[in-house]
Amino acid sequence: MKTSVKSAVALMFALPSLAMASTWDVDGAHSAAGFSVRHMMVSNVKGSLGEVKGAVNLDDKDVTKSTVEATIDVNGINTGNGKRDEHLKSPDFFNVAQYPTITFKSTKVAKAGAGKLKVTGDLTMHGVTKSVVLDVEGPSKEAKDPWGNTRTGVAATTKLNRKDFGLSYNQALETGGVAVGEEVTVNLELELVKKAAEAKPATATDKK
Repeated sequence: MKTSVKSAVALMFALPSLAMASTWDVDGAHSAAGFSVRHMMVSNVKGSLGEVKGAVNLDDKDVTKSTVEATIDVNGINTGNGKRDEHLKSPDFFNVAQYPTITFKSTKVAKAGAGKLKVTGDLTMHGVTKSVVLDVEGPSKEAKDPWGNTRTGVAATTKLNRKDFGLSYNQALETGGVAVGEEVTVNLELELVKKAAEAKPATATDKK
């Protein structure tokens, strides 16, 4: 009997925290992953990757307890030049035939000022996993779309050294330097849709 009472009390305290958690799916049609890299030591080339999928488990009571998982389709890489895009998909760079996606799984979320977060996580690209930190703005104020869905958005950025992930291809320039910079700036714009809470199955007590 004592055990049952203790269990009931523990459940009463756990329920409020569970109620404050919500799941948000990444809307791939309204989200984007972009990048920028130095070219020929004189300019920056910008491009985008393919569809972004994933989910955010948001703890509304304590945002630092939230989690993020995302997958990006590398086959959709687009720099505005077909020949260059095919080269980026080749074994010289991403080798999409063997490594078609980039994945991110958060390991830590920390506050970084009003409306800002630092999200640390494991980024896997080209078969290599490294810990990276995303500088995040948001989530934005929630909004209802015409179909009754609740939406919010976040923007994130980070800088990577592509050689850390085995993307080491380059060409030396006669004037010094290299054709492709090693540092890559990554920008993410994610629109999130709140997932409806799953209905609990009716119990024998509910049917009485």
